[in-house]
Amino acid sequence: MPGAIYAEGLVKTFGDVKALDGVDLDVPEGTVLGLLGPNGAGKTTTVRCLTTLLRPDRGRALVAGIDVLKDPVRVRRSIGLSGQFAAVDEYLTGRENLQMVGRLYQMKARPAKARAAELLERFDLADAADRPTKTYSGGMRRRLDLAAALVVSPPVMFMDEPTTGLDPRNRQLLWEVIKQLVSGGTTLLLTTQYLEEADHLAHDIAVVDHGRVIARGTSDQLKARTGGERVEVVVHEREAMATAAEVLRGFGKGDTTVEDHTRKLTVPVTGGAKLLAEVIRELDGRGIEIDDIGLRRPTLDDVFLSLTGHAAETEDDESDKETAS
Repeated sequence: MPGAIYAEGLVKTFGDVKALDGVDLDVPEGTVLGLLGPNGAGKTTTVRCLTTLLRPDRGRALVAGIDVLKDPVRVRRSIGLSGQFAAVDEYLTGRENLQMVGRLYQMKARPAKARAAELLERFDLADAADRPTKTYSGGMRRRLDLAAALVVSPPVMFMDEPTTGLDPRNRQLLWEVIKQLVSGGTTLLLTTQYLEEADHLAHDIAVVDHGRVIARGTSDQLKARTGGERVEVVVHEREAMATAAEVLRGFGKGDTTVEDHTRKLTVPVTGGAKLLAEVIRELDGRGIEIDDIGLRRPTLDDVFLSLTGHAAETEDDESDKETAS
């Protein structure tokens, strides 16, 4: 049985550029899938195909059990979408924007008004509710845009980089809202350029590169593919590096990396904090003075580099290259 969001073999080309090259996805109901990838990987094109904004050249997709190609109108009634840029009318007030969305979804005037008031409170916009949105800050507009996507409490949500450009406080606020949505049964596909965001929110992560899903799994599963834990040691004296390397080789599960200019040695290990204590005792017993030592677990940044050969996206460079090409 396909999940709440399902895609099989999605292909989309723009001229000579193949933005999607056979994307497969399956997102179980009530979960969050984080869609990660370098710039131009195909993330936003995938979202646009699943939300009926673009028609794929080939492939099949179901959202909330509805065929995206055969019945796009029903799909639109079953989803919420928050894009990369706040889609609000700057000449209307925040309250009027939300009430208008409700009316467009054929809500009666009183329920639309009540829902608008509820969302303005929830997104910390009540004090600015009756100001024109052209007076809102960027963070306020992003929050209003997300509120608009939730007016009809859709069973399936798509968020395309919802926290880009937000300060840490507003980002945390949106994270809490997202958690509440999912705990209430909403299914979410989230694209993000903040790797800690996917780490924090997503049940599963799909890594996309060159229009294909190249890896899929939980955050821990993906991190495990990069080689697990590593002990990093910075010795005080350069002359002690050879002896320190000998010690680390005795504990390591792979080659020891030596950076002579920083006096840092790194070795992959298993055993966690208990093993780290043993390494410290052995180095001390050999008379090796250290400036720093730590057990480092792989991050999603490491996953990116390992799987794609690219660094993660930078904040000022996601203008959706895949659809602009």
